[in-house]
Amino acid sequence: ITSVKRLSTDLRTHFSLDQNYPNPFNPATTISFNLPSESIVSLKVFDALGREVSSLISEELPAGSYSQHWNAEGLPSGVYYCRLQAGSFSETKKLILIR
Repeated sequence: ITSVKRLSTDLRTHFSLDQNYPNPFNPATTISFNLPSESIVSLKVFDALGREVSSLISEELPAGSYSQHWNAEGLPSGVYYCRLQAGSFSETKKLILIR
């Protein structure tokens, strides 16, 4: 079960994807991001080979700061990549899962 937690309604001036915490993690981590305007948001996690392993968010969200919990239970240790796409913005961060 996952949910998107809205942290604030403060207007940000730019899109951003923060580094997950904790990193490295076992087996759960939190991914935070900021939206300066209402956007259709896609937040996905990929393995080192570029295969999608989890789609965390795929919906329209209002401007604000958000936090998304991800549990990698059942996945092997290794490097994963989290990609945020919102409008024309796209950013990717490296996540490290250690068992």
